[in-house]
Amino acid sequence: MLRTALTLFLVLAACGLSLTAQTPSADAVPPPADLNQLMRGVLYPAANVVFSAQADNPGELKFVPGHDPNMSTDPLTSTFGGWQAVENAALALAESTALMSISGRRCSNGVAVPTKDPAWVAFVQEVRDAGMKAYTAAQAKDQDKMIETAEALDKSCAGCHRRFRDRKAPENRCK
Repeated sequence: MLRTALTLFLVLAACGLSLTAQTPSADAVPPPADLNQLMRGVLYPAANVVFSAQADNPGELKFVPGHDPNMSTDPLTSTFGGWQAVENAALALAESTALMSISGRRCSNGVAVPTKDPAWVAFVQEVRDAGMKAYTAAQAKDQDKMIETAEALDKSCAGCHRRFRDRKAPENRCK
């Protein structure tokens, strides 16, 4: 009986080791989007929602008669619009910083995103901090704080773009 139990334990342990050896880690699967696609698909639209709250009070947005908010492509006029859209966009910015830091992500020119570069790490943290600051301001529905937040977000984006995004020579991006 003891021998049978020991044999069963060893077989199950071997199966467990075999399964874990075949399961790829998150880093083994390359991210589907390059950095430019991630920026255009997530960060840019979310930042625009945050930036819009500087000039237009999201709490005063009016729905267009006959317009179905469920079908809106504008987050500010969608079912989860107004200040809630700004909150969601701010959180999307903060959350997306983890996506910017995944090893294996490439820039649009094929160069690896410099996730270990101290300047990159600092810029990513600035975006996260600005996103959380925007979230707090949106929760408070405070347009004055949104102006401060937008300035911090703009500064972090511009600093990173100056360092890592070369518009004149796209082959130099992320270098």
